[in-house]
Amino acid sequence: MELMQSQALRLSRLGTAYLVVKRTEDALRAARQALELSRARKERGDEAYTLSLLGEIASCCDPADVGTAKARYGEALRLAEELGMRPLIAHCHFGLAKLHPRMGKAGQAREHLDIATAMYREMEMTYWLEQAAAEMRQFG
Repeated sequence: MELMQSQALRLSRLGTAYLVVKRTEDALRAARQALELSRARKERGDEAYTLSLLGEIASCCDPADVGTAKARYGEALRLAEELGMRPLIAHCHFGLAKLHPRMGKAGQAREHLDIATAMYREMEMTYWLEQAAAEMRQFG
């Protein structure tokens, strides 16, 4: 039974690894399995992480599927807020900040980036704060 616990999280992490090495189809397959498992087992935190991963996968496709990415990030954000998952909330805002310029919504992008930056600073997440600062420089 213990091996079955966190299976969704393991699949989500596998999906993340696939995405890093540009194996998008494998990442999507692993993430979909993770989402199905997390929902079936009512593992809501794992579900939130997986939804965020699905948003990232959709935004990284060439061309990006901005509608799906926005929807998945939004679902992840709502669930993460409900569960108090602050780092994931910040990551969702950061993902949305990078996505909105593709939709011609620079103002909304800036709002999400400001939220992500403030949260990263509050949580002393220096790596992600640097990533957000680099993104902010692109806004000018």
